Amino acid sequence: MTTVHKITTQRLSIPEPSRNGISKGSWWKSNVLAVTIILLAAFIAYRPAWNGTPVWDDDGHITAPELRSLAGFGQIWTKLGATQQYYPLVHSVFWAEYRLWGDAPLGYHLLNILLHAISSLLLYKILRRLAIPGAWLAAAIFALHPIEVESVAWISELKNCLSGVFFFGAFLSYLQFDDRRTAKPYLASFGLFSLGLLAKTAIAPMPAAILVILWWKRAGTGRLGWKKDLLPLLPFFLAGVSFGLFTAWVEHKFIIAKEDIDFNYSLIERSLIAGRVFWFYLGKIFLPINLIFSYPRWEVSRAVWRHFLFPLAAVFLAAALWMLRRRSRAPFAALLYFVVMLFPALGFFAVFPFRYSFVADHFQYLAGIGPLVLAAACLSRGCSERRFAFAGRLLAGLMLFTLAASTWRQSGLYADAFTLYRATTQKNSASWMAWNGLGVEYMNAGQGEKAAECFGRSLEINPGNYSACNDLGILLTRAGRYGEAIGQFRRAITVKPDYYIAFCNLGDCLAGCGRTGEAIDCYRKSLEIQPAFFAALLNGGRALVADGRTDEGIGLFRRALELYPGSIPVLLNLGRACFKDGRIKDAAAWYRKVLDLNGADLKTLNDLCGVFMQLGQPDNAILAAKQALVLAKSTGQDALAREISGNIEEMNGREESQRYRATW
Repeated sequence: MTTVHKITTQRLSIPEPSRNGISKGSWWKSNVLAVTIILLAAFIAYRPAWNGTPVWDDDGHITAPELRSLAGFGQIWTKLGATQQYYPLVHSVFWAEYRLWGDAPLGYHLLNILLHAISSLLLYKILRRLAIPGAWLAAAIFALHPIEVESVAWISELKNCLSGVFFFGAFLSYLQFDDRRTAKPYLASFGLFSLGLLAKTAIAPMPAAILVILWWKRAGTGRLGWKKDLLPLLPFFLAGVSFGLFTAWVEHKFIIAKEDIDFNYSLIERSLIAGRVFWFYLGKIFLPINLIFSYPRWEVSRAVWRHFLFPLAAVFLAAALWMLRRRSRAPFAALLYFVVMLFPALGFFAVFPFRYSFVADHFQYLAGIGPLVLAAACLSRGCSERRFAFAGRLLAGLMLFTLAASTWRQSGLYADAFTLYRATTQKNSASWMAWNGLGVEYMNAGQGEKAAECFGRSLEINPGNYSACNDLGILLTRAGRYGEAIGQFRRAITVKPDYYIAFCNLGDCLAGCGRTGEAIDCYRKSLEIQPAFFAALLNGGRALVADGRTDEGIGLFRRALELYPGSIPVLLNLGRACFKDGRIKDAAAWYRKVLDLNGADLKTLNDLCGVFMQLGQPDNAILAAKQALVLAKSTGQDALAREISGNIEEMNGREESQRYRATW
């Protein structure tokens, strides 16, 4: 006996692509106005961040000097720990960006904005394909929502923007596969998903999110099919879980374990965290106010009954929407999508930012789309009647304008680190990380008293903040207060015994007060922990040369040069070490390389004159003097320029110029 299932048409039906105006080759042309508006609106809303200088860990993501060569590019893919996180596709893009525009921030920001705008357009196309009402409104909200600012205006979050494009591309391709059941869109989806995982494994739950959408699409049949729906997604699940576990292992090995992040919570406590995280993010989607770079870190305890209200309320909401599924699956599907995509950041797994806070705006870059799309669809459906059409358009316009204005204001906080940290401390006075960062900015600006105050606030909130101890030590060293500085560096090392930066800074401080032997021991310890640390190689080499151990010092300089080819400070120190040791020809060779790189200063050129005259090369001595003359004139040192001119004339006119010694 054959069972005939009656297929009912749901309110949010799924028309064929040809009815949607998204047939092959026609979509972009038929939607050119919508595409243009979203692109322009996104770039305009983020205008305050266009030239924003690096903040917090941006310098750790923009390609380091030792990785800027072709060999360094290979290490990005093959060497764990070469970059902060193993996201090789992201760091490959950073590598290419550095080759294109170096340290200039404009290019980095414009690429992030462009990728975010492309994601918005792909979302629009996905929603059109699913025939969801308010598709353009939802895409525009995503493009302009201030909750996304942290992902777009922060250079480091190229991870989100890049993986987002691959996420939406893979999602769209899979929907095409679901309609056509052909190999090409399936393989395209899997390929894009794999690339996205190489950019950020936060997209790993994508196959589960696809199942949610398929369940919503199958409203007429009522259930998902094993062969049709689940089996094709198994490779996606396998790839997502594999990449996710690998990333978690790498992060634990190279970041969490080294940073001693305290995340020793029971399953019940993690569930309490997850419940509060859920409501926090949901609230910020619909009421995006008081957005902060670093939110307060909650105290979680199973002994406080109020903490149980958050997960219980979340379960109650899910149960209520599940009971409404016969009327419409859309609300429960939106909620389920939100939870699925947010799951890696709900608090069940330790991630590095939990050291500062359990929540961060960039964690819900993709997850927030579920509630946003539902809200846009409800607004569009509610205003579909002609009598409400004008009011609906007005309301949508006002909402988009408000969101864009908020995004403009929020992205302005990423103009520079000082602005971002100051705004963070004003809204979250307990952010020891922000106080520490603000202290560094004051220190770099030469405002020592304010810097010391900020470091003090940071240590008052978190006495174990070794970064603040180290930074305070640097401030004291610059002020010549070596004894106090040594105490701060030793305090930082006590808290974090593998803190190679503090060991190096302690070495600098000890060298500054004449304790060269102890300084050398500190540099050696720093290099044992991090063999490629440039400052320890350079300053350790200087200390060895000063201690009369020139060969050892030159050995460190050569190691530094292998890691950082063409480094002017290393070449200069090699030249001076060789000159001091009487290796005049070697010194001349190193100095010539400095001249070839056009990175010499007046002191270097003066050294060169002496070296070349000792070698009996007056022509090279005159060349160095002429470069010194150009440099003196360009820096407004007229008296010195006249003196150099006289010396050049004297060298040109003396028959025994090879015995001439430059004296300026």
